[in-house]
Amino acid sequence: MKLKYVLLMFTPVLLLASEAGGHGATDIIPRTINFLIFAAILYYLIAEPAKQFYLGRKSNIATKLDSIQVKLRESSNKKESAQQKVEEAKASARVLIETAKKEAILLSEKIAADVSVEIDNLEKAFNDKVSIEKRKMTRSVVSEILDDMFKEGSISLDQNEIVKIVNKKVA
Repeated sequence: MKLKYVLLMFTPVLLLASEAGGHGATDIIPRTINFLIFAAILYYLIAEPAKQFYLGRKSNIATKLDSIQVKLRESSNKKESAQQKVEEAKASARVLIETAKKEAILLSEKIAADVSVEIDNLEKAFNDKVSIEKRKMTRSVVSEILDDMFKEGSISLDQNEIVKIVNKKVA
């Protein structure tokens, strides 16, 4: 099919070619007609494929642009989502810090109260032990003195005085 058009393109050249015989020094008109026919055939052969190439290229570029815009919107949405998550994380961190501070205060107060109770218990136990040791010492001293007195026989007590002393001790 294209061969036919190419042959048609050379037909005017053959028909209007001038002879070497000198009867036309001005062959501008036949050459112009040949050029116009050549341009028309060339346009006829190339115009449709050139249009198709142009339209295909245009649609390809539009498709790529659309896909880029979709990706841009997606990344913008992801960025906003990430920023929201960062803000939520910051708020959560603030709440956690406040909670940790309150818990630390409560724990320190509880520990201080427990230590105070423990100190009171230790002081009470210490005082009880001191009191018990004082009684033991008093008994021991009294027992030693009584033993010494009874062994030596230097003190003579009658039975009524011993009963009074025992009653005082028991009471």
